[in-house]
Amino acid sequence: MADRYLSFTGTAPGRLLTRRLGLPQPAALQRWTPERPSLKGDRLLLTAGKSDLGLTDAGAAANPSAGVRTALGLDLTTAPSEKPAAVVLDATGVRDVETLAEVHAALHPVVRSVADSGRVVVLGAPLDPADHHQAAVQQALEGFTRSLGKEIGRGRTVNLVRLTDAHAAESTLRFLLSPRSAYVSGQVVEVGSAPADATAPHDRPHDSDRPLTGRTALVTGAARGIGEAVAETLARDGARVVVLDVPQAEQDARRVADRLGGTALALDITAPDAGTRIAAALPDGLDVLVHNAGITRDRRLVNMPAERWSSVLDVNLASVLRTTDALLESGTLRRGGRVVATASIAGLAGNAGQTNYGASKAGIVGLVRALAPRALAEHGVTVNAVAPGFVETKMTAAIPLFNREAGRRMNSLAQGGLPIDVAETTAWLADPGSSGVNGQVVRVCGQSLLGA
Repeated sequence: MADRYLSFTGTAPGRLLTRRLGLPQPAALQRWTPERPSLKGDRLLLTAGKSDLGLTDAGAAANPSAGVRTALGLDLTTAPSEKPAAVVLDATGVRDVETLAEVHAALHPVVRSVADSGRVVVLGAPLDPADHHQAAVQQALEGFTRSLGKEIGRGRTVNLVRLTDAHAAESTLRFLLSPRSAYVSGQVVEVGSAPADATAPHDRPHDSDRPLTGRTALVTGAARGIGEAVAETLARDGARVVVLDVPQAEQDARRVADRLGGTALALDITAPDAGTRIAAALPDGLDVLVHNAGITRDRRLVNMPAERWSSVLDVNLASVLRTTDALLESGTLRRGGRVVATASIAGLAGNAGQTNYGASKAGIVGLVRALAPRALAEHGVTVNAVAPGFVETKMTAAIPLFNREAGRRMNSLAQGGLPIDVAETTAWLADPGSSGVNGQVVRVCGQSLLGA
């Protein structure tokens, strides 16, 4: 369903009226298209404190800005720009309250000039448990980032990336500094060191335009909606896609698979042998497993029969646990592989009438945090999750008008997301270059005012 309010505020009368009434003024977001794959304008590099990115060579010591640019693998400039498309603030060296002031000093003069739909990315360091001053001010960057995201407006986003290894951060920063991350704001992403053996031996040289070339991806619940968008995006990035959905949706699944040059797999993901059947269908192995299948059976707890509870938990959580375990244990998920599960802000903040759904999606968060370090250590596979907020789908179109409008406006971007926003975030987590991103739950919610 079209967002008529967003369209209205894009007109001159709409801007005037909403400004006078103090109503939200959402800006049309710039998303990725083949014709416009990047944000137009300079990427400005600023520094607060002495950079702590581990730049030890003599050249980097003589010219820290050049060293930072080299380490990050990005095209950045330190020259002042009238209207930068993006600003990257290296705050990894902020270790006390005095140098924290340099964050304000660096961004205060330029934040107003950032282009519409522009990006601000703050680079932070892991919190040092042996230095409570450093931990305090690095944690302060999180409050700063989230607050700036809620006030910057005009379709611009603000995110914080905590770096252990700058060289492992290129895919993350390319995503956050591009139109692909249009609906991701107010997030904190930790990037660790990429294990030396995290790349599968069958990989081809990395292609930033089609990074999944040569890889096989399976997406559950992919016959329609967000799952279909995920399958399309992974195929766009070069993957051979397996479109999995329930037998009742087999015709739609085949339609999607044929269009993408992939294959369809009609399977009830809740079947006890689903993992075994997936492994049998993929004798050559799997590189990307996207758990997208999910259902809702909303009702307040006092009115919720056991069947409504158990069906949601079985589809949204138990099937994810069973199939992930089976595909890891069988070796079907190859080294260098990716698991991307779908959580929800309902699992982070809760939602009336959704105790079953909220429980299932919070369970996904627990799965990711517990499994991620072990899966990487034992299998060379990363495990992450996306947590969508209000996304424009047939399901949200059926929500009563008042609730639908509240869902759209109660985020920093004052609008609903699109299925492609979840898909782009999934594709970033699936990227072979994202080996350093593990155990993360990334909200795709326009920085919803609900939850952390």
